[in-house]
Amino acid sequence: KRFDEINKCKIEVNKKISFHEVNLVIKYMKPSAPGPNGLTLAFYKKYFKFFGVHLVDLFNDSECVLGRTFKESVIKLIPKNKIKIFANGIIKIFFSYTAARIFPIKTEKSLEDFFINRFGNELYRTFFKDYTEKVWGVACTDIKPEWGAQRIKGLSITTALLHIIKSIFKTNNSLNQKNIETSLIERFMYPKFGPGQLWEEVKDRCVAAGAVLTFDERVSGIQFENEHRLASIESTNTHTGIKKIYKADYVISTMPMKNLVNAMDPVYTTERTKALANSLVYRDFITVGLLLSDLKIKNPDKTEVKDNWIYIQESDVKVGRLQIFNNWSPYMVAKEGTIWIGLEYFCNEGDELWEKSDREMKQFAIDEMEKIAIIDKTKVLDSVVVKVPKTYPAYTGGYENFDELRSEIDKIENLFLIGRNGMHRYNNQDHSMLTAILAVENIDKGIKTKENIWEVNTEEEYHEQK
Repeated sequence: KRFDEINKCKIEVNKKISFHEVNLVIKYMKPSAPGPNGLTLAFYKKYFKFFGVHLVDLFNDSECVLGRTFKESVIKLIPKNKIKIFANGIIKIFFSYTAARIFPIKTEKSLEDFFINRFGNELYRTFFKDYTEKVWGVACTDIKPEWGAQRIKGLSITTALLHIIKSIFKTNNSLNQKNIETSLIERFMYPKFGPGQLWEEVKDRCVAAGAVLTFDERVSGIQFENEHRLASIESTNTHTGIKKIYKADYVISTMPMKNLVNAMDPVYTTERTKALANSLVYRDFITVGLLLSDLKIKNPDKTEVKDNWIYIQESDVKVGRLQIFNNWSPYMVAKEGTIWIGLEYFCNEGDELWEKSDREMKQFAIDEMEKIAIIDKTKVLDSVVVKVPKTYPAYTGGYENFDELRSEIDKIENLFLIGRNGMHRYNNQDHSMLTAILAVENIDKGIKTKENIWEVNTEEEYHEQK
């Protein structure tokens, strides 16, 4: 009898996880913030009927399914000088942080002030300064402190240490990480084939519902009905040059604010508004994908590293960060036994990096990775280069007058700005998606004000509770 009971349990345990079972688990969890650029549990609660099937497929594929689906978010900082950090650095960091807490900079005028107040001068110069200046291409003293408030919020030495102490006594391996600072979250949900899989699903469902999607068209003109309302959008095919006019009851824009204003009918756009838009600064992005037969860096036991991202602090290389796509999801690599990494370069459109040919950029990236002992160049099997203009809206240039520009654009009743570039705000993907959801809800309810959209990610708990 006992043997039969054991066999019955084995059968139950080995059954495939059903769509209904996963739905129940997600339904009764508390909403929580995601890992880096992830999606909140609140998102999966609301849209599980659309995307849940992809998660269930991943759960059912192998014995290691949960570990492969709910990835640990690990950031590895490569120190510039290990001896300095471990022999002398800890003492300097401690006294530097203590000094910052006792004598903080009263008025934070720059991102440097923001970092020093929260981490101390020594830790700021060791771990934050070089990487941040790689990303933005300017000194931290020239970046507004709003960037830190937008991206780091409650993270500090204190919160990080408390998190470490708590983790010693209690390990939280669940998805419910509600009370954990976003930057310290260790587990979160991730789509089987990456975030793009969600947008492919959205596209299919929109088309099935009757939406018409057009591609390879650039917004070349925006016409007004009157000074407070748009009438139509003109687009130009990027291949043929053929123009089309789309009449508009409402316009939801994710295009860079600079481009948006420059496309507007000049009769309804003041020179001041144009000047404000053209003063906005962006940082451009190049990613180099390398397919490898082996990765040179290993864990101490010679196994493959499990990091998702590795932040690179060295100032003698231009690469700022690398991703190991296998560790986001094993399904993002076509051939088992190969390793797919993405190297991230931050630049300005038209500068030396941007102007490199794909062949030159691939070789440049390979040489840099070999220089810092991440790869052996003989192990490179394939490579690809992708350039993305205006990836990062910057808090430099004319950003200090941004509120004036926003106020002018918000006067247009049927125009809603959403997303990172649309709002010139360095939001994560989940914040950007929430701005889109709120814009649609405002339109549906006849709400003309955009205040609730602009409030997203200004209050730390906003996107989790409201």
